[in-house]
Amino acid sequence: MSVLDHLPVLPIIVPLAAATVMLLLSESRRGLRTSIALGSLLVQLAVALTLLYQTTDAAAHIWDDGIGVYPIGGWPAPFGIVLVVDRLSAMMLSLVAIVSLSVLVYSLAHWDKPGQPFHSLFQLLVMGQNGAFLTGDLFSLFVFFEILLAASYGLVLRGTGMGRVRTGLHYIAVNLAASFLFLIGVALMYGTVGTLNMADLLGRVAALEPDERALFDAGAWILGIAFLVKAGSWPLNSWLPGAYAVSMAPIAAGFAIMTKVGVYAVLRIGTLMSEDEAAATILGSILYYTGLVTLVSGSIGMLATQHLKRLVAYSVIVSSGLMLASLGLGVESVTAPVLFYLVTSVLTTAAFFLLTGMTDRTRLQAPVTDHIETDREMMPDYMAFGIRAPDPYGTEEEVGAAIPAAMAFLGLMFVCCVLLVTGLPPLPGFVAKFTLLSVVLETTPTVGARNAGWVLAVAVLATGLVGIIALTRIGMRLFWSSTERRTPRLHVTEAAPVAFLVLVCLVLAAASAPVMRFLEATANSLHDPDTYITTVLSSIPDTHGDAESSSGDLGGGAP
Repeated sequence: MSVLDHLPVLPIIVPLAAATVMLLLSESRRGLRTSIALGSLLVQLAVALTLLYQTTDAAAHIWDDGIGVYPIGGWPAPFGIVLVVDRLSAMMLSLVAIVSLSVLVYSLAHWDKPGQPFHSLFQLLVMGQNGAFLTGDLFSLFVFFEILLAASYGLVLRGTGMGRVRTGLHYIAVNLAASFLFLIGVALMYGTVGTLNMADLLGRVAALEPDERALFDAGAWILGIAFLVKAGSWPLNSWLPGAYAVSMAPIAAGFAIMTKVGVYAVLRIGTLMSEDEAAATILGSILYYTGLVTLVSGSIGMLATQHLKRLVAYSVIVSSGLMLASLGLGVESVTAPVLFYLVTSVLTTAAFFLLTGMTDRTRLQAPVTDHIETDREMMPDYMAFGIRAPDPYGTEEEVGAAIPAAMAFLGLMFVCCVLLVTGLPPLPGFVAKFTLLSVVLETTPTVGARNAGWVLAVAVLATGLVGIIALTRIGMRLFWSSTERRTPRLHVTEAAPVAFLVLVCLVLAAASAPVMRFLEATANSLHDPDTYITTVLSSIPDTHGDAESSSGDLGGGAP
């Protein structure tokens, strides 16, 4: 195997190695820790973009059908654990790398001062996300879920105040319960079919007896509930607004993609099992109605809150609901617009969460919140961590140079984020929603599906209006109020990541045609699971030039 053949495992090994090394460094080696963290994410970004290129038609000579399989330990599927890189997983890896690098740069100004484990926990969070997108079997998916959740537990609890601890423990309890359901579902499925490899499931399920199939279906539905909890769907999403609202701004931005891991799992396994028409129909109905209620509940939350970060957290719920409801329609052509919306929503909410860390500093007093408590956890994030507010006279030790026209920059970024969240032109939020709704209304095959599409279209337009009202109300208080406001000192390391994420969104809007072509190819590969299944199950490493003999040995001797 060449060096390029080992690229799929680097998004897992690199952050794990970086986290381990940084844990061994003392607090005084902050510069070295920062260099390792930045180097790790730069390597991951380069690897993710390389893998993304290798899945395109331009690199068809590298991987057949744009799918790469990396067998761990040389054991091919289904006997061993494999990492699978296709267009969808490579796209998600690139998204994780872009958001994580922006978050890390933003945190260098002063957000990483509270303690040494910040960088290590963040690297483990990224590792868990990468592994979840790369793995080809359900048990490894559970393991990577737990890694990213364990890291998020430590990150969400960073700070002081009873409110933060109470909300953090709520977040931990709900996700531990979901992980328990995940494990039960995986155990039931393995007990009936004898495999957890995603590509191998469909063939095994088709051969089950009726009583065994009932047990397998029970495990699959339990697993689906766990995925919906991770995706932030109603009624299992009460943990999300509070957990995101009390987290540090960069941590909340890093969490922006976590709910999309649940959506990814639903999409991946749902398309692999789509040839079972009865199960696909039931799954579609559940996704549609659950997503629709999630969309409505998130919109109500946006209207009810007066706290910007909590409002952005509710917008994450809205995005999950929109994607789940759209996928539940069962129309294959909807998948590409959903993926475009997924990318846009992750970049938007990440930028918005980062922006809240700076807008909080425009107020002389603690921001208005939805909580009754007025102690330290309700103050701006930097105050809750024992960090002094940035000194406008420059005595505060921070990284980077202050930018001019700070309020103008904040106002411009706020307007861009509002346009992106609400789906107004000309930014890609509008492109994503317009493309999604046009496909939903034009290609629904039956009268029932067409009516469901119209209901979804009305809900999407209504939630956009709700978002405009809620965000405009908060924007007026932030930027037009003449009292209790001051001009903060913003540093380049804080402003540049927000501007970069918004710029990426602008690039997506300008290049929407080639991006949609790539996403359509991604959707086509998802809805043609035979290619994925054949590629994964026929992957036998040729490490010594005798792949055929290795295949025979494994087939006869593996348990």
